Parts: sequence; structure tokens; C-alpha cells
Amino acid sequence: MSDNARPRLTRRRLLAGGAGLAAVGAGGFAVGRSGVGTPADPPAEPAPLRQFVSRPDLAVPVVEVTATGPTAPGLVFLTPAAGVGGRGPLLVDGTGQPVWFHQVSGPGVIAIDARVQRLAGQPVITWWEGTIDPRYGIGAGEFVIVDRSYRELRRLRAPGPVPADQHDLILTPEGTAIFFAYEPVAADLSAHGGPADGALVDGVLYEVDVATGAIVFQWRARDHVSLDESYATPTGRVPYDYLHANSVEVDRDGTLLVSARHTWTIYKIDRRSGAVRWRLGGKRSDIRMGPDAAFAWQHDARRRSDGTLGLFDNEAGITNRSNASRGLVLDVDETARTARLVRALQHPDALLAPSQGSVQELPGRGSLVGWGQQPAFTEYAADGTLVARGSLPADNGSYRAYKFDWTGTPTDRPAVTAVHGAAHVSWNGATAVTRWQARAGLQPDRLTSITTATRTGFETTVALPPTAVFVVVDALDRAGTVVGSSPLTIVPQA
Repeated sequence: MSDNARPRLTRRRLLAGGAGLAAVGAGGFAVGRSGVGTPADPPAEPAPLRQFVSRPDLAVPVVEVTATGPTAPGLVFLTPAAGVGGRGPLLVDGTGQPVWFHQVSGPGVIAIDARVQRLAGQPVITWWEGTIDPRYGIGAGEFVIVDRSYRELRRLRAPGPVPADQHDLILTPEGTAIFFAYEPVAADLSAHGGPADGALVDGVLYEVDVATGAIVFQWRARDHVSLDESYATPTGRVPYDYLHANSVEVDRDGTLLVSARHTWTIYKIDRRSGAVRWRLGGKRSDIRMGPDAAFAWQHDARRRSDGTLGLFDNEAGITNRSNASRGLVLDVDETARTARLVRALQHPDALLAPSQGSVQELPGRGSLVGWGQQPAFTEYAADGTLVARGSLPADNGSYRAYKFDWTGTPTDRPAVTAVHGAAHVSWNGATAVTRWQARAGLQPDRLTSITTATRTGFETTVALPPTAVFVVVDALDRAGTVVGSSPLTIVPQA
């Protein structure tokens, strides 16, 4: 019986197929045979968290940033996934201070891959939200899209029989969304060292209309990529994830660039026929790899503005090929079918990331590298010089790291908590605030401006006179215009 003729497995049957091989790796993530990092058991010591008087509901992982040279403008976008608290999209400034944090909730729920994209010509933040089975690295969730005011616009779900996978989401100018789903199918794996009545994880790529959910394009890996290309092998009754696609990019000519971790290959895919035009890397590379250009267990293949190709070369996964991961920039000549190393971006501590990771081109052709399972990110100038390094708590990690210009205007009001002699104020997600103005008085309808204070981070403490009974704190922009005001608050008396 052919693979296609076999009965389809349900997701429940796939996940009941047997225990996977999982071990806790660096950064507090469990790494299964798929090499995908997922939250491990809570650490003995909780991650360092920032907590705020004005927003006691938030527990934000501490991010440290050290700049050693000129850096690109923008905020750093992270998705910390600590075992204890602090899970969700996080935006920090150049000093590591939080600007916006959205804490997700629910048993095992995490957020992944928060970034800026455009929908209907307007900037939005997108991320994936759901749960990941640590045995297989398979995500079950949906994509969230919010506007500049952090209002939820849409939740995108997979049109097929299984939920959307966590690895990537691309919004296109045509109003479509491109993402993966990992669909289990029955398969005879005896020719590959597995059982005849085994299960295969098929990588299904969907392009859907964002407004209607209608399928525009669908690509099934097993129709185009042979199991012989994989560096993973079947193990017992564990469903065989032979491909593990983890990024997709619309190339300059409209084709798709797909990174597959378990074949060590970047595939260029025709967006109409689904045919593979060429393979970069792996066992069947159509492109000759130059010295030090080969990669293994990679993530996040992206075309750069000068035509080169950037990717994160993990060098580790099911096996280790070397002792350090790296960001790569390759010159891929599609006519001559050659790939030449342009630049390797190393972490000064020679980090090895067995899972996750990213390489983003920044304005001016610099790069931001997210070290995935390792709780770190680094920024490089166009010539590869290290200009900044950042870190999350040691038991944490961020699937990818990005830097974007972002202007946020929340719909809620600034939050204030008053104590005798001071007001603690914050406004989660507001990017225009430079100063805070306190208006206080003995009566709620007779408030007088008494002081201003420079914004000192996510939360600022504004001094109040001991006679203040009622207070309102105004958010001021650079021009001194009031852009938001807190609710009227009673000041506790000593």
C-alpha cells in the first residue's frame, strides 16, 4: 500500500504514538528529536522578573543590553517563554527596559515570533500563540494580529485538519498569509529503518486569504521531498518528522524559500506548481557550496536587500556538527549554481544553540542575531563588527529576536498607583511618552500641575507633596502635548 493510500492519522493518534526522546537543553527548554525548543519543567529558581507597583499584574523577564558601538534604531522584539511566568510578546528599548509586554495565560500556552508586518498597508504586530508538545516540537495554536493600539484584529487558524504550527507566518501585500501545519499521515517506514505501519509528519504549507480564510496555495512536502534527504531517522513508534520546515519567505521573483531543518536544505519552490526549482545545502544540493558555506540544522532563511541570503546555522540538533552556532550571509549565484560565504556572525561566547534562532537584516545592512534556545541576542554593523549584545534570564529563551521601528498608542489609560508622597505611573505599550506631569489637589475638581518627571523606564515615580489628596498623572510627548491621562486617584495619607 502506498503512503498516499494509507488512512490518515488524527493528531490525537499521532501524539499518542509513543514517548519521544527529550532532554533539557541549555536555556531551560526541552529539546525533542525535532530539535524544537519548548518550555521545560519549571526551574528550581524562578527567572529574574521585573515587577511594577502600577502594574502588579505584569511579571516581565529582565533583559540586559550592552552597546559597544552605534546601533540601528528601533525596539527589540522578543517572545520569552520561561517555565515560570513572564511568557508573551515583549518589546524592549536599547537599554533593555520594557516598552510593551503582553502576558499570555493558560496551561502550557506560550507566544512565539512577535514581529512587525503589514496588513492592508498598515503596520501590525503578529505572533503565534498556543502549546507545543515537548516530545515532538509540534505546535497547536493560531496566529494573532494586533494593530498600533494593540487591539486584536484577527486570529488566523489553519484551514486543514490540524492547528497552525508555530514556525512562521508571512503576511503578503496581496492580503494573504503563508504558514505551516504539521499533518500526521500513516506511512511505511521500513525502507528507512522504521516500522511498516509507522507515521510520518508531513509539512504542509498554506497560503490563505486573510479576510476569508480561503486557500490560495497549498504545498505538501512529501509530494516533492524524498525521505532519503533527511538527516533524521525514524525512532520506535515516534512519528517521523523527516523534514521539519521552519521558515518561509517570498523571494524577489515570487517563489518561496523554505528552510527545512532535518534535511539541512533551503528549497526554492514554484508558487504555482509547487515544484522545487533548486535545493541549497543537504544531501541533494543543486548548488555547489563554497568553503565554510555549508550549514546544519538551520533556521530562518531570508533574502537580504543586496540579494544575499541570511540564515541561522545552528550546527546542532539531533546531532552536533560543531561546537558553536553562527549567523550566515551567503552569496548564492542561481545561474552559476554556487554559494559563497560572505560573512559569519559569531557570538563572542561561542554559543551553541541546539534549537531556534534568527538572523534579521537591519537598516544600513547590519544584522540582529537571535540565539534561540540560548537566552541571547547580538547586533552587528554592516561589516560584521559586534555593536551590542543582550541577554534574557538564564532559564529563558526567545524563538527569534528582531528589531523594528514601532509606534504604539494604547487604547487604555496610563496606570497609576499612589502612595503617600509619590505616584508610580506606567503606560504599557505607549512609545511617545517622554515626561509625566502630576496634577494634584485637595478636591477632585481642583487639580493643579505640581511637577513633571522624565520617563525613566516602563514605570516612573513622580514626587507628590504631602498635602496631595487627589492626583491625575498626564503623559507628555516631546512637544509637551498631553497624549494620555491616568484615572483620578486618591493618595493614601500617612
